Amino acid sequence: MTAHVSPFTPQQIGTGAIRFPSGATIPTYADAAVDPYFKTRVPKDIQVEAIYYWPQEKGVYPGIVLLHEWWGLTSQIKDVALRLACEGYGVLIPNLYTRLGGMVTASEEVAEALMGRLNEAGVLQDINSCCEYFNTREFLKRNIHAVVGFGMGGSLAIRFACQRKRLRAAVAYYGLLRGVQNRVSELYCPLLYHQAGADALVPADEVDQLRRTAASHGKSVEIKQYPGAAHGFSNEMRKDVFHSDASQQAWDATLAFLADHLRA
Repeated sequence: MTAHVSPFTPQQIGTGAIRFPSGATIPTYADAAVDPYFKTRVPKDIQVEAIYYWPQEKGVYPGIVLLHEWWGLTSQIKDVALRLACEGYGVLIPNLYTRLGGMVTASEEVAEALMGRLNEAGVLQDINSCCEYFNTREFLKRNIHAVVGFGMGGSLAIRFACQRKRLRAAVAYYGLLRGVQNRVSELYCPLLYHQAGADALVPADEVDQLRRTAASHGKSVEIKQYPGAAHGFSNEMRKDVFHSDASQQAWDATLAFLADHLRA
C-alpha cells in the first residue's frame, strides 16, 4: 500500500490568532480597510477567540471548524489542526472556554468542572460564527464547511450538525451521546462517529441507539468501532489511553470522509 502524502508540508501552512464577534456580523477585509480604528476599537459583542491554519499557496479551500476536548485548546489539538491544514483545508479552532477565561488544564477534575459550566447555546453560537467567519475569507469556499470534534468537542459537533443547515459534514471522535439521541432526526449532514470499543463513558447501547435512530429517520450516520480502544484513544498526549493503530485508522477514515463531502 502506498503511504499517504499530504499535499502541503507544515512549512507551507500559515497560522495566526483571530477574534471576531459571536452571533453578529463578521467584519470583512473591506471593513477593516476603511476603518482606521478597526484594530483598536473595543468590541461591544461577545468575541470568539480562535487560532486558524491555512495553506499559503494561492487557492480557495474548504473550511473545517475543529473542536477541542474538555482539556481546552491544547498543543495537541493545534497539531491536529496543522495536519488537517496540510491536507488542503482552512482550519479554525475556537477556544470553547473563552467565556470561562480560556483555560487549559491537565486536571480531569478541573476539566469536568469547566465542561459542566459551558453554556451550550452560547458555544453553538460561537461555532456557527466560525462558519460565518469562513464566508468572509477570500481563500475559503463559501458554505463548504465541516466540523470535527474530539470528546466534548465530538458531542458539540453532533449538536451543531443538527443546527446548521448548510454544514457539509461532521466527524465526532468518541463524543458523549447522552442528550444527543433526540436531536438526530434534525441532522443536516452526514456524520462519521468514531466509537472507542472500550469506552467507559459512552456505553455500546447508546451507540446502537444512535445507529437505529439515524436509520429510522433516514439520516446518514457512519459508525466505526475500534475494539479495545479507550475513550480518548486519538490523543497522543494521554499515554494511558492512546492507541496508535486505532488513531491511525480513525485518521485515515476521517480524511476519506472529509474528502468525499468537502471536495465532491
